[in-house]
Amino acid sequence: MQVPSHRPARHTAVARAALALCAFTSAAALAQSAPSPSSADAAASPALSEIQVREAPQGYQGAQRNTAATRTDTPLIETPQAVRVVPQQLMQDLGARRLADTVDFVSGITRLNDFGGTWDNYAIRGFSNTDGGSLLNGFASGRGYGPQRDVASVERIEFLKGPAAALYGSSEPGGTLNVVTKKPQFTAAHKAGVQVGTLGYRRATLDSTGPLGTDVAYRLNVAAEDGASRTHLVDNRKMVVAPAITWNLGRDTVLNYEAEFIRIRTPLDRGIVQVNGNAGALPRDRYLGDPSRDNLHVNGDTHQLTLDHDLGQGWRTRVGASYRETGLYGSAVDLTGTLQADGRTLTRRDSWRSLPARDASLQGEVEGKLHLGGLTHTVLAGVETWRLTAAQDIRYSSLASQPFTIDIYHPAYNQPVGNLTPGFDLVDRTRATGLFVQDQIDLSAKWKLLAGLRFDRFHQNSENRLAATRQVQDHSAATPRIGVTYLIDANTSVYASAGRSFRPNAGTDERGNAFDPQKGKALELGAKWQSSDQRLNASAALFDIRKTNVLTRSPTNANFSIAAGEVRSRGLELDVAGQIDTHWRMTANLAYTDTEVTRDNNAALLGKRLVNVPRVSTGLFAIREDQAPWGGRYGLGGGLVHVGERTGTATDSYRLPAYTMARITGYWQIDKRTRLTLDVHNLFDKTYATASWGALTVIPGMGRQVVAGVQVAF
Repeated sequence: MQVPSHRPARHTAVARAALALCAFTSAAALAQSAPSPSSADAAASPALSEIQVREAPQGYQGAQRNTAATRTDTPLIETPQAVRVVPQQLMQDLGARRLADTVDFVSGITRLNDFGGTWDNYAIRGFSNTDGGSLLNGFASGRGYGPQRDVASVERIEFLKGPAAALYGSSEPGGTLNVVTKKPQFTAAHKAGVQVGTLGYRRATLDSTGPLGTDVAYRLNVAAEDGASRTHLVDNRKMVVAPAITWNLGRDTVLNYEAEFIRIRTPLDRGIVQVNGNAGALPRDRYLGDPSRDNLHVNGDTHQLTLDHDLGQGWRTRVGASYRETGLYGSAVDLTGTLQADGRTLTRRDSWRSLPARDASLQGEVEGKLHLGGLTHTVLAGVETWRLTAAQDIRYSSLASQPFTIDIYHPAYNQPVGNLTPGFDLVDRTRATGLFVQDQIDLSAKWKLLAGLRFDRFHQNSENRLAATRQVQDHSAATPRIGVTYLIDANTSVYASAGRSFRPNAGTDERGNAFDPQKGKALELGAKWQSSDQRLNASAALFDIRKTNVLTRSPTNANFSIAAGEVRSRGLELDVAGQIDTHWRMTANLAYTDTEVTRDNNAALLGKRLVNVPRVSTGLFAIREDQAPWGGRYGLGGGLVHVGERTGTATDSYRLPAYTMARITGYWQIDKRTRLTLDVHNLFDKTYATASWGALTVIPGMGRQVVAGVQVAF
């Protein structure tokens, strides 16, 4: 057996980051020397105060108004929808580096197949958010094959439960998440950090912001990472650069430009395999690919430009554009074969893939207040148009002539490269336009009504270049939502809502007709509470979601599908987060999610739960802060995460066991500028599976990891 050295050289990316930090420190010093707006300038330009992102209050409750749930400055206590905001404070205390580090502390969010560690893919109330379920500053960011979200440039993450199609168009009915990035500030501030951990982890970051003049401010976030791995046989590296500029064009007009450039090199790590239904038959560090050539490049370039203008008298307009170009390419050994009768010989396929995508969006909206019939209306109307081109060029070796077998108990690597032939060569082009309108009506001081409607028209052009065929489809959909909120008092409310969603189905039936889109409908009842100082909040929600026109096997031709299936998800969610007292802050969540296939032509699927979705999941994290007797300030905390048993396949042929993990965290704020941190993830070194993929593959979680860090403000 040939095994490479313990790890490839890991200093390269961090060394580059160190050089970058030196260069950016010099730039920040120059920026600090630029003239700051005087008092007279500030008085003449009141818009300056509006474009700065104010520091969120200490605690885990996050922003309580002006979220993507309504796209208006509406308090969440009045919004008839379950919304959980994960603020920067919680991400900092968790030592979060990726979106994946936060989802365990939001009710109803569970992990799904992450395509070998290259995608963000989560179930919200049982339904995947991969296609259309992720937003970046209100623009779609989940279409195509983009990299996993790094939090270096993230201000907060808004988890919007239930259908969001009335505002955002095509999506799943379970929910949507919106990432809000850090904005430029007119007060200079700079932070640099370095983290070092076990499992090969290294990370360096920079966050620098300040004025470039009286009307222009910048922000620059940089992260370079040599990532942790479950096995010493593979390595992954990441570089993130996120610049932003804010320009105050006048008293009432603000122009924002934000960009993000991500470069990731990683193996396609499909994980391990279950044996006779045992998901833990192999050790979690067993690698079944081939380290000699498992090497994918995952890139993402995003540009966003928005122009906000205050029309006066409660009216505003906003226009924006987003362009996102992503790509995933490289070689890998896929675990797409079978486990032979001896229970130890796995067949595999050598592969090479290129998955490029380009996604361009334009948005325009107007918001204002009207007084009609003695009632106050907050009206929002807008239009969005977008174009997506996504391609798949995948080449495989032959399982019959080159099975690339591997002994799962005693693997041997560095097998010869296979003879690759085209397996997929597809190009999908989609263009769509949506019109939306929303009205929020103050029926009285206590009763609030929200009603919205969006109409979308889609055109899809799918080309199979191997078969020299083309399919053209047109869809249209109207997606309404309505909700009512009753304010019991200023800090307590109850609400009820109903909404619909849709998502196009790709392909055609046996007669060549396009499938009807998948359609979802959801009902929700909930209650919200916040403390009088708004530093602690809690919410509870009951929901029932049904999705129809799910593709299922045709009863007259097993080689085709029909849009006739139905799935259901219903359950209960509880969230509590915020500052308990002067010393303690905490977040806790609990979800009961009951999913079921209620209609399908395949009898083996009827009554089965949705793959990877546990019935019960819960999380708890708390931290205590105080003045340190030895000087400075300290924080000490910990958390627990429990994920219940999950089905490994659609036919429930095996199960992923439930697991409970613990973690501890601590910091010492030596002075105003310097902070030391220590995190221990998976404290008791629990072996667990995060998700499954296909009939065989199990995705193991990381073992115990200790991470130490230092952050310096300058």
